[in-house]
This record gives sequence, C-alpha cells and structure tokens, in this order.
Amino acid sequence: MSRAGRSSDWGFPRWRGYGSSREAATVRLCDRHGCDDAGTCPAPKAPNSPDRWYFCQAHAAEYNSRWNYFEGLDKAEAEERARTEQRDNSGYAEAAHYGWGGSGDGSRSADEMRALELLGLEADADFEAVKKAWRSRAKEVHPDLRPGDEAAAKAFQALQLAYEVLRQAEERRAWRG
Repeated sequence: MSRAGRSSDWGFPRWRGYGSSREAATVRLCDRHGCDDAGTCPAPKAPNSPDRWYFCQAHAAEYNSRWNYFEGLDKAEAEERARTEQRDNSGYAEAAHYGWGGSGDGSRSADEMRALELLGLEADADFEAVKKAWRSRAKEVHPDLRPGDEAAAKAFQALQLAYEVLRQAEERRAWRG
C-alpha cells in the first residue's frame, strides 16, 4: 500500500498555518442591493424586531443616519426611554475619571476643552498661553475693578475655574512624565 503523500495536518508543530483550512469560509454579503462587500454590521429591520439586516460598514452608517430610535413612542415614553438609557450608560461617564474614557485623541478631556474655549484658545495651546489668556481676561472682569457687578463676578469665577482645570491637567501631565 503506497500513499501519494502525507497530509500536512498531522503532528506537532502543525505544518500549515492556523486558520488556513481547506474549507471555504462563509461570508455573508451586504444586504444592500448591488453591494459585494461583507455584511458584518447587523441592523434591526424594525423597532423591537429580532430580524436583522446585515450591511457593510458604509451602508450601515447610511442606514443608521436615518434611524429614529424613538419612532412610534409618545413624548412621555420617549423621555422615559432616554432617561433609562442615560442611567444605564452612565458608567461610561464615570470612566472618564480614570483617564481612559476622555476625549477622542486622549490629549484633552471635555472639561479642558470647555476651559480652553472659555479662554478663547485652541486645543493645542500650551500652558504659557493659558496663563497669558487667563491674566488678560481676569483683568477685564476682576471684582476689585468692577465692584458690585454680578455679571463680572460670575465671569471671573468661571475664568478661575477654567484656569484651575487647566492647571491641574498640566500638573498631571508633568507628573506622568
């Protein structure tokens, strides 16, 4: 009995790469007519329905842009659902405290971005520019220069808070190294 050749599926180490099986891989195509990309993004066919469309990423984005999450609900039900979703997803907001749930590129938090906006600075401003902008704006609305002006006092408090947020962020960056 002679064999034509050995299978490459025997022994250790395997003689072929993992994941390179001989069977054809099943790929579900995008459900959008005429699209030949893989349908990897499930989307509901109707609200509260278990049936799903499977779109490629581009068509899923197009489908979701027109999706009304609160369709068919009256105002009170829509508010209740929004409140419930906010409560259930509040863990993401809490995660910002740990530094890995911050803004998109991770360079500035949302609080820092609001503080920079209040000072009239761009997102890439260094701390020297922050000090300079804070001093010039604080001189305009300082309570000693405008006694009895409530609007100026509130503006000064907002500037103080913005400066504190940015100062603490700068200290954290310096500490991390």
